[in-house]
Amino acid sequence: MANQKPVPGTGGERYIPWGERTGEASVVYFTRDLSAEGLRRIFRRVASVLTGNTGVKLHTGEPHGPNIIPRPWVKTLIQEELPGAAIVETNTYYEGKRYTTEQHRETLAVNGWDFCPVDILDAEGTAPLPVKGGKWFTEMVMGKNLLQYDSLFVLTHFKGHSQGGFGGSCKNIGIGCADGRIGKAMIHTTPGSDDQWDIDKEEFMERMTESAKAVADYFGEHICYVNVMRNMSVSCDCEGTAAEPVVTPNVGILASLDILAIDQASVDLVYAMEEKDRHALVERMESRHGLRQLTYMKELGMGNDRYRLLDMDHGDAEISPAEAVQGVVPFQG
Repeated sequence: MANQKPVPGTGGERYIPWGERTGEASVVYFTRDLSAEGLRRIFRRVASVLTGNTGVKLHTGEPHGPNIIPRPWVKTLIQEELPGAAIVETNTYYEGKRYTTEQHRETLAVNGWDFCPVDILDAEGTAPLPVKGGKWFTEMVMGKNLLQYDSLFVLTHFKGHSQGGFGGSCKNIGIGCADGRIGKAMIHTTPGSDDQWDIDKEEFMERMTESAKAVADYFGEHICYVNVMRNMSVSCDCEGTAAEPVVTPNVGILASLDILAIDQASVDLVYAMEEKDRHALVERMESRHGLRQLTYMKELGMGNDRYRLLDMDHGDAEISPAEAVQGVVPFQG
């Protein structure tokens, strides 16, 4: 531990508006084209940083999960843009259909992730990665196969999350690369506790973010991020068919080289919606104090919470979040 008695930060329930943010601005690309071609087009804007052996960090979902990124989109992307890449995942901390490697393989088959290699990173052990500047950890335990990759494409289904408030790129690598027994326990559970999920609110966000920082630091300049804002239930894809019904409108796809900027922009797009459309997802973010993910990423120097949102559908014109969500239609199911 970096500190024997760390104290969690505060304010995870409060949305920080643009006018209160300071610092430099990163670039975030945006398209409303929710399709395989839209995903390919926006991916190309950030793909140049990917070199060598590339992993695609994707939440492949519980059996028959209704809201995961459509498998045909991912298949087209990998086959056309990243031949030779592997999807990378880790086993779960909870006992379910992805708890053991054998169960995980069965679920991958059910969900059709059979068009490229899928590397379960912790299938054969773990490896520590340093956490630079953290207050909860000096290192985080990851699936050891993560170290076999030269670059990482973080392909995230942006949605709510029962513990984290929302699941963006930070959650995708912070939880998704930590191994299923040691690393995830370090994030979720106080040692000796009978409650597997006793760490929550700001402390949970900070632990998860430190884990994400370890991954981002490991890959350095060879990591990029895409958030798909589609079928955004307040539930994580970990809940599979038990996920809460989707009521938030679909928005589009974002891409960036900055993990904070892309998650901040995704949150901003939700807050820019009309109250009736954003209510459920905003309530989930704020009630879990999930916005601490954003402020802690900034404190850790992981990126910028200011950004230029470039609309690929209109010649890379710079737009506001309000303009990006203008005309979204209620979710139809």
